[in-house]
Amino acid sequence: MYKLFFKRVIDILVSLIGLPVFCLAFIVLAPIIALTDKGPVFYTADRLGMKGRIFKMYKFRSMRVNSPDLRNSDGSTYNGDGDPRVTKIGRIMRKTSLDELPQLLNVLKGDMSLIGPRPHLVTSYKGYESLTPEKKKRLEVRPGITGYSQAYFRNSIDSNKKIENDCYYADHVSFAFDARIFFHTIKTVLLRKNVYVSETAPASVRENDK
Repeated sequence: MYKLFFKRVIDILVSLIGLPVFCLAFIVLAPIIALTDKGPVFYTADRLGMKGRIFKMYKFRSMRVNSPDLRNSDGSTYNGDGDPRVTKIGRIMRKTSLDELPQLLNVLKGDMSLIGPRPHLVTSYKGYESLTPEKKKRLEVRPGITGYSQAYFRNSIDSNKKIENDCYYADHVSFAFDARIFFHTIKTVLLRKNVYVSETAPASVRENDK
């Protein structure tokens, strides 16, 4: 009953409560983002939702306009300290997770949940039926603003381990589990643990940083 009904009710109520925080953050951050690097305040990207439905995920833009798409060796998005693509205000937003606040709108729309696997990239996506059993499993629930991997490991594990954790979460969804993830996320953000990956930066980043 929780997974099918009460989880969604909690998502809506908490998102409505969080909207004033989002609005305040927008008032403060929007002009800074625009003045720091001319371009849109929001970054939108296609992501996989529940049952493989593609949706637009919202974030405050933390990178410079037209930045190249860089990946780690496991195919995940590169996210390293000193990345020249990230603006000064972008670094602050990433360390405090303020860039994720616009996803409250995704939660209200039903694209996402407060707690769940982080939205998966659409790269090489050829349809729900073509996915491996593990990737299908993680799409049995709505993706979340935070989740098991995000709360406990953030960027310290590779994409395969994240998928494994996401499958575990999909099989063990409960109010108690979501509550533990929620409060551990707050702890992780406040302590700024595992904000950046430890993997060596791609060559293009190292060249740009010289």
